[in-house]
Amino acid sequence: MGLRDELLKAIWHAFTALDVDKSGKVSKSQLKVLSHNLCTVMKIPHDPVALEEHFKDDDEGPVSNQGYMPYLNTFILDKVQDNFDRVDFNRMCWTLCARKNLNRNHLLISDDDAFKIWCIFNFLSEDRYPLVMVAEEIEYLLCKLTEAMGGSWIEEKFEDYKLQLSSKQQCLNAWELIELVGMGHFSKGMDRQTLSMGITEVFQELILDVLKQGYMMKKGHKRKNWTERWFLLRPTSISYYVSEDLTEKKGDILLDGNCCVESLPDKEGKKCLFYIKCSEKSFEISASDKKKKQEWIQAIQTCILLLKLGRPAPHREARQKRREMRQKQQAEQEELALRMRELQMANENKQRELEAMRQKLEEAAASAAEEERRRLETQMELEGRYRIDLEKEKMVRQQMEEQVAQKACELEQYLQRVHELEDLYQSLQGALDEERQARQDEETVRKLQARLLEEEVTKRAELEEIHLTQQQAISQTEAEKQELQRERLAKESALQDAMQQLQLLQDERHQALQQYQEVMRKLEDAANNTKSWKDKVAHHEGLIRIIQPGSKGPQKITNWGPAAFTEMELNLREKDWQEKKGKSAQPQQNL
Repeated sequence: MGLRDELLKAIWHAFTALDVDKSGKVSKSQLKVLSHNLCTVMKIPHDPVALEEHFKDDDEGPVSNQGYMPYLNTFILDKVQDNFDRVDFNRMCWTLCARKNLNRNHLLISDDDAFKIWCIFNFLSEDRYPLVMVAEEIEYLLCKLTEAMGGSWIEEKFEDYKLQLSSKQQCLNAWELIELVGMGHFSKGMDRQTLSMGITEVFQELILDVLKQGYMMKKGHKRKNWTERWFLLRPTSISYYVSEDLTEKKGDILLDGNCCVESLPDKEGKKCLFYIKCSEKSFEISASDKKKKQEWIQAIQTCILLLKLGRPAPHREARQKRREMRQKQQAEQEELALRMRELQMANENKQRELEAMRQKLEEAAASAAEEERRRLETQMELEGRYRIDLEKEKMVRQQMEEQVAQKACELEQYLQRVHELEDLYQSLQGALDEERQARQDEETVRKLQARLLEEEVTKRAELEEIHLTQQQAISQTEAEKQELQRERLAKESALQDAMQQLQLLQDERHQALQQYQEVMRKLEDAANNTKSWKDKVAHHEGLIRIIQPGSKGPQKITNWGPAAFTEMELNLREKDWQEKKGKSAQPQQNL
């Protein structure tokens, strides 16, 4: 979410608050005041005539949100730079909307805490209007707030609360969220001060990008003294103040991808030391204990790594990942719902086809029954007529019996046999037609069932493939989680190795110090021995003359200044030289 989107959320609250009758429109005079306040807070040169010029073709009536947006984008948001105080901007928009929407009855929090929750809502809400916060973000906020207050998160309690949100589509607006936190539904057992401190801590982390804060000792650059300061770590800098009320700021440590932070050994009576090396300066800092020292080092190293990679703060990146995951799940659900609707429509079509075929079969059966009834009626009518004819023939035969009794009897038997064969033939022919029709109907139904079964198998295979894809996605997520766990264990192992190497270096430094002291002692003994040897040589051989005070008599002066010898010493040297010269002349005379 960029700067423009963050600003639009707060401006939307202010615009909605100015819409008193909820018609979606605000008067121009109110929009002038709102635009002037926005330009003042965001340090943008305000043009009072621009609004009138922009809406000069409109009536004098109010302006809708859609009508105000082009002016807002052109004359305000396109000119905005990130050089203003966002807290002041949010507080100005909060002042406009809280007066109308905030219900202070039964709230356990102050207006300032309600303002902080409102800012957190704008940060975590979805990028659609009207602004709402989904259940996942509500759970994330309540969990962080509970951890900031030192409590333990009870997931079952929130699940019960989610059941109550089902009628509200699993989301809350800003004022419902303030009421939820302010009435202490999830902070029972905590006093108001603890709740306020927890809200402030979450506000500093999510809105002010404060990743870590606390007291530490800092070494000065000029006087080299150690002073306690309150440090605030942000993604791009570390600010230090006189105290935690942040009234007097002493300086900033600007972080970039070239900075580094390393641990230092204890010195000057300070423990848990580390230093931050930047391009221009280096800062030595002392934490209160080893745990906090390691936490600060790790937090600063994380900021430097994020700056190298060009990634945002961890909580902003986590929010973006949660939104992408929700969008992905929503897309998958919509796709699955679309497929289910297609399958349902296909099933309904098949049901309609089956119903139509069943009706056709029933109509065919009814038609066959009607044909059979007609055939029977025709057969009965023919039988009646034939019976009448037989009776007539009987009467004729009775009249002719006397003449042809034997032939008439044979003829009667023959006709009776023919009649029986005809009846049997008609019965067999009807049964054969019924069997043939039944087999055709059975074959049609069997083919239809086989085609339906094949389509059902195909749809079931598609559903199993979708289920397998979901299982693979879950397995991949689990594998990534295990990979992160292995990386964390590897980092902890590397940390332990580094601590062991640090201990080895300290032991080696101690041994080197002992060796240095031993060498110094030997050098001192050697110096003492050399001094005593020089004294002995000077005493016995006269090679070294001990310096003594000179005589107080007159000093000889040469062309080069005061002489190096006294008069007595010069006489002694001259005497010695004469003696040596005489001794060397005697051997020559002997020769």
